[in-house]
Amino acid sequence: MIKKISAGIKAYFGAFGLISKLKLWKYFAVPMGISLITAIAIFTSAYGLSDNIGSFISRIWIWDWGKETFATISSFIGGLIVLIIGLILFKHIIMALSAPFMSPVSEKIEAHLTGTQPHSNRDTSFMQQLWRGIRINLRNLMMELVLTIPILILKFIPIVNIFSTILLFLMQAYYAGFGNMDYTLERHFTYRDSIQFVRKHKGVTIGNGIVFLLLLFVPVIGVILVLPLSVTAASVKTVETLNLDNKLQHVV
Repeated sequence: MIKKISAGIKAYFGAFGLISKLKLWKYFAVPMGISLITAIAIFTSAYGLSDNIGSFISRIWIWDWGKETFATISSFIGGLIVLIIGLILFKHIIMALSAPFMSPVSEKIEAHLTGTQPHSNRDTSFMQQLWRGIRINLRNLMMELVLTIPILILKFIPIVNIFSTILLFLMQAYYAGFGNMDYTLERHFTYRDSIQFVRKHKGVTIGNGIVFLLLLFVPVIGVILVLPLSVTAASVKTVETLNLDNKLQHVV
């Protein structure tokens, strides 16, 4: 697992050069705009809600002793909840709306890596690609929110909250990587088969998602470059993994 996560991360090292080599920047213009506008809208709204959520949580503590301490903790937890939900919404919105623009990028990368036109089991239109992106990301959004709630509850338990933070980060990374890889998988698999493929190769998926999330913490530049770099890295590793799986099947 660690080795595969590392492989997913290392794919980013050549992403910038590959984008320039294949002249792919023009394909990222609209997605970068979507990313920037979505980030401004979500995080501006989230900033105004953090104090309200912290105040609501602090009402749970009905005793006078320790009330100030709990209020401080509640403010931190409120801000954290807003940040986490903001990240969840941001990544799924931009990945869903960018699907029709990212599929051609993934296709060109696959053609470059294989030296042939990419094999496609599915001839899809712009709207079908958009719907596929929305469907995958709505599914992942629901799964992520369901899993996030119990993890957030663990944050109130000392020591355990350290491990819950790591678990929360890796879970978000998994679903971010999932969305990035599906731009390639869309040409090869149905909706359900793509889910099975990602589960089978969760290490590479998490590795891609880890850098995706870290880029979002880089002010402005990170939000703009997150899709070009993460989609390029995901496309490279997904094509490599697909080819390896096909070779193994032929051996068997």
